[in-house]
Amino acid sequence: MSTGSWIAVIAIAVALGFGLFRLLTDGRFRGTKELHVAHEDHAPEPHAWNAVTDALGETELGDRATLVQFSSAFCAPCRATRRILGEVAEIVPGVVHLEIDAEHHLDLVRRLDVLRTPTTLVLDGAGNEVARASGAPRKEQVLSAIPAYDLES
Repeated sequence: MSTGSWIAVIAIAVALGFGLFRLLTDGRFRGTKELHVAHEDHAPEPHAWNAVTDALGETELGDRATLVQFSSAFCAPCRATRRILGEVAEIVPGVVHLEIDAEHHLDLVRRLDVLRTPTTLVLDGAGNEVARASGAPRKEQVLSAIPAYDLES
């Protein structure tokens, strides 16, 4: 085999590996360690909700959970995520869906370490981040990430 053929085979293998990685990880919720977001004076912030209300003003926190979605205008997976999170907020009592345009709230994106869109944060009733997903999650994944929610109820 020539050098060009080996390069092509390696490039295809790397692309397949990356595609498999994305397939397995996109939309999966991961628990988050205790989040300490720093203000300009570098004092740690106890939960993500303070950062959201600082950026957006007074908004509604769900009794059970708040699904905070970071989106961008030309993001196709963001539209699917908006639909799924909206449906979950309609069917689960005490859950609120809040969509934030990442392009218009870059300071908040940086404060909460959002790396891509869509990113969904699951906040508990006190405003603490309990889970986070990058990519478009499925409805079952969202439901299982909501604190104290049983999928069979």
